[in-house]
Amino acid sequence: MSFDAFKEFEGKRYTGMKIGRGHHWRYDEGDWTETKVTPDKWEIRFNVNKRRRGKAPEGTGAPVGTEYHWYILADQTARKIDANTYWTEMVGLKYKLAHKRAGKDTWSASDAAQKRHLIALLKEMIAQLEAEPGVVAQPRSGASATRAASNGAPSRRPPRAAATAAKRPRTARTRHLAA
Repeated sequence: MSFDAFKEFEGKRYTGMKIGRGHHWRYDEGDWTETKVTPDKWEIRFNVNKRRRGKAPEGTGAPVGTEYHWYILADQTARKIDANTYWTEMVGLKYKLAHKRAGKDTWSASDAAQKRHLIALLKEMIAQLEAEPGVVAQPRSGASATRAASNGAPSRRPPRAAATAAKRPRTARTRHLAA
């Protein structure tokens, strides 16, 4: 089945990679910039080329020039190793908001449609977090707003319900949002 062929998942049509397939990417040396805007909030920007580990099978994947707009919800853990080095890990979910086909000037959804879709997925994430057993919302105290009910340790992974939601393709798409 080709990349651009229509596929179906939970009654919805989509194109692209088949559900359940995946990629492994290698990131070149990237540029991560962050600016502190409140005691607990930072704005981040990350620019890098990512490269497929191995080679894409002949005739597969999106054509060169295709663009995507993703929204990423992630949990980052960092540990200071020395004065200039941190080890870091990010675990999260990536939602497709829009795409622009190679050779086209327009995105697959308007800015307004993208914003509506993003609001819907954030509301869904909030509902899943509130329903997750074993995690209790605490009043904000320092950098941590959520503690595991059993031992008081910070939650380090997205909830299982959120991981399940990541398996569903998103059909509404958007472009640039004021986040």
